[in-house]
Amino acid sequence: MRSGVLAIGLALIVGQAAAAEVTVLVADRIHTSNPAQPLAQAMAWDEQGNLLSVGARESVIAAHPGARRIDAAGKTVIPGLIDAHGHVMGLGFALMTADLTETTDKAQILQRLRDYEKQLPAGAWLLGSGWDQNDWPEKQFPTAADLDAAFPDRPVWLDRVDGHAGWANSAALRAVAAKSDKPLDGDWQPEGGRIERRDGKATGVFVDGAMALVAAVIPPPSQSVREQAAGKAFAAAVSHGLTGVHDMGVSQQDLALFKQFADAGTLPLRIDAYADGDGKALSDLCREGLYQHAGGRLEMRGVKLYIDGALGSRGAAMISDYSDDHGNRGLLVTNPVDYERAVRKAHDCGVQVATHAIGDRGNQIVLDTYAKVLGDTAGSSDHRWRVEHAQVVRLQDIARFAPLGVVASMQPTHATSDMPWAEDRVGHERILGAYAWQRFLKSGAHIALGSDFPVESVDPRLGLYAAVTRQDRQGHPPGGWYPDQRLSAAEALRGFTADAAWAGRDENKVGQLKPGLRADFVILDEDLLGVPAAELDDLHVRSTWVDGAAVYQAK
Repeated sequence: MRSGVLAIGLALIVGQAAAAEVTVLVADRIHTSNPAQPLAQAMAWDEQGNLLSVGARESVIAAHPGARRIDAAGKTVIPGLIDAHGHVMGLGFALMTADLTETTDKAQILQRLRDYEKQLPAGAWLLGSGWDQNDWPEKQFPTAADLDAAFPDRPVWLDRVDGHAGWANSAALRAVAAKSDKPLDGDWQPEGGRIERRDGKATGVFVDGAMALVAAVIPPPSQSVREQAAGKAFAAAVSHGLTGVHDMGVSQQDLALFKQFADAGTLPLRIDAYADGDGKALSDLCREGLYQHAGGRLEMRGVKLYIDGALGSRGAAMISDYSDDHGNRGLLVTNPVDYERAVRKAHDCGVQVATHAIGDRGNQIVLDTYAKVLGDTAGSSDHRWRVEHAQVVRLQDIARFAPLGVVASMQPTHATSDMPWAEDRVGHERILGAYAWQRFLKSGAHIALGSDFPVESVDPRLGLYAAVTRQDRQGHPPGGWYPDQRLSAAEALRGFTADAAWAGRDENKVGQLKPGLRADFVILDEDLLGVPAAELDDLHVRSTWVDGAAVYQAK
């Protein structure tokens, strides 16, 4: 393993183009994710990006004489990787604000913020993301006072790594107080959230629904900044081998922005957008029908709902107290009555439902609601409703996913990020149903894999590595954390390709390399299914292809 990822350019050897409308690619091996033909050496596609044939080198070449030839000798081809749970605009904005990921104490954070501040105009908010108090020596939430000496006048707002908590300085607190209907101090709490207080005084940390109080006073980004953020996110995704993203929580405004790129032919990957809760985007779907762009790279056919918070900020809804915080059972960010109403609305509109659920109580409520709304059709209809994260689930509830036809959409790097403290949160018994990928597979449930970027890295190679090793990038712990839940490399690849495509209802278009599907693929230096597991995070992406055209080539 290496701590960084190096990309080296691929020299493509192109032959005679007498029949330029067809392209044949030949490689050492092509892993297709197609159980009927898992391995091939060549494939051909037309100029529209439709795969025509996949198979042995000689037979594919013979079937398309005179076709344009790409020789990827020594390389491995895999289907385009699909992240089944990401946040495109969140990634773009994270790339344009202070990066606090992998910081190990407050002093390091303050230094990064001082460096970043140099580019800001006077009076502008200083925004950043990626801090995690679990990585600090004291492992306690910070306070506004920790920021005030360095930034006495400039408002500062810093999103926690999971996006479920934020940290403000006193200047930001003053801005919020000036616009708030209620004082930040006291003993009241906003619905679905928590203001952290000490002796009744707001400390500067806001959890889940309380974060909206701060968001309401931060100046919104201009259209130009939004376009720049989207472009940065798209470029980052394809450079790491992603050809598709299930974008969880897309607003009406964000969908319109993505349409701009799609209309201009500059959207380099496929986005399955899921509407941001019971809002304007869902209402559009109910009024106008499910959305698909004519270019084939943008659609909105689902809705993303929330039931609880996150484990790292102790906002995940638990049936019993947190093992390390007695009296705290987390948060329901959506009232169960309102949640059921939104699920029924989506059901009646033919919209696929995906719900964020992390704690065992959150997952139980979601499964109960799905069963109630779907009724007798739960096990027979092709609804493919999803639970996003399915992170801490009672063993008896894991067994409910397959009979209900519910997909477990899971993120391997969450396990390796959380493993230093997750068992402290939930204890020895509940941890058995946490990040339990093999238990879900053996129960017969479908799982789809993603990253939850920018909470985790957008790089799917890190997800593949985490899924197969259950170790951090330094190889700890030896043998892996709860190693019986590790996936094989083939299972992990399927989770990021065919299974992710199925979860997004795209299996007739992408996810495998077989005739009739789209020519979405990645060329790698190494054989993903042949290298040692410890090297999966070090695979080299040579190029990324969508619709038979390169959207990224390494230099």
